[in-house]
Amino acid sequence: MKNLPTALADRIESGAVSLAHVWLLTRADGTRLGFTDHDRDLSHDGLVCSAASGWTAGAADSGLGFAPGSAAAVGGLDSAALDEGDIVAGLYDGCVVACRQVDWGSPDLFVELWRGTIARLHREGGAFSAEIEGPLARLDRVAGRTFGRLCDANLGDDRCRVAGDHPAFAGGCDKRFSTCSEKFANPLNFRGFPTIPGEDFLTVFPGQGELHDGGSRRG
Repeated sequence: MKNLPTALADRIESGAVSLAHVWLLTRADGTRLGFTDHDRDLSHDGLVCSAASGWTAGAADSGLGFAPGSAAAVGGLDSAALDEGDIVAGLYDGCVVACRQVDWGSPDLFVELWRGTIARLHREGGAFSAEIEGPLARLDRVAGRTFGRLCDANLGDDRCRVAGDHPAFAGGCDKRFSTCSEKFANPLNFRGFPTIPGEDFLTVFPGQGELHDGGSRRG
């Protein structure tokens, strides 16, 4: 539910209000920019929101805030605001965007429609397209290591430490502990968990003819 200020609600109810969208951008370096779809610049929240940028609302999902990629915005590349070089340099990656609806006759009256983060800002000819994620999109990202039987290092990297001139380097690695140990003699730097139980752990039972000597399951 949106928190609509009483004064704005009263003006809407009386029919004495004219609404416009504004977009407030805050980059990681602290730079703030404002844009609007109104036909004139608007002063809002300490910023002059440019009306000449061509910013428009793209497809917006009511679930913004609960899923990634659920909103978009498009506009023209304005050298006085969104510099093409800054986009290429990635200065807008992770930029926070707030979309608000304001009474352009009294811009201090507004309601925030959604807030998100730019996941990708890319050029399309003389314009740009911004893909915006909601704040809970972070929960969809994988963080930390993957725990499994196979090694999660890359052959030759700082965690693996196998030298590029190793005789077996050109043949690659299948990331198994046995390969790391026997082919590369590098078991101390193995970055997997070869004895971790598999999905069938609870259903495994001794079978006739199998070796049950308490030895290692590595392989």
